[in-house]
Amino acid sequence: MTENTLVHPQYTVGTWTLDPMHSKVEFSVKHLMISKVRGTFDVVDATVVTAENPADSSVEATIDVSSVNTGQADRDNHLRTNDFFKVDEFPTMTFRSTKVSNDGDDFTVEGELTLRGVTKPVTLTGEFGGVIDAQGATKAGLTATTTINRLDFGVNWNAAIEAGGMTLGDKVSITLDLQFALQQ
Repeated sequence: MTENTLVHPQYTVGTWTLDPMHSKVEFSVKHLMISKVRGTFDVVDATVVTAENPADSSVEATIDVSSVNTGQADRDNHLRTNDFFKVDEFPTMTFRSTKVSNDGDDFTVEGELTLRGVTKPVTLTGEFGGVIDAQGATKAGLTATTTINRLDFGVNWNAAIEAGGMTLGDKVSITLDLQFALQQ
């Protein structure tokens, strides 16, 4: 990817805050070696600062890990325990960018993800959806994805299955569909 060669024509300098009513943070992980379990984090806060030079832009996000939602209360409660997120000790997951680059609609954000007290580098790739003035505010949208290895963050729980293999895969896919509002 060529860094910052094509700045999107709607690029707007400023501080943007997440619109949680129009945003979703989803994850999926292989289950029983044949399908995927999907879930969301329902309480997320994020700020994007777009700078005059897009390469100087930054992203910070905090996720309330107790807001995990897979649609099954017993599983969600298990995910909050020491087997997975250790919510009592580590109530949030955070992301802080270290490098932002773009090429037109496409962008890459490199940063540090902290989960369960472990910080690892993560790269998000995505697409800028555009900017619009709507309902008296300037809004921007984007989608981004990444894949992490849960073992890198100390999320080691697993169980063998009778037919062979393990209950959970190690790779977790994360998809972000986000809308931001420009702060005045």
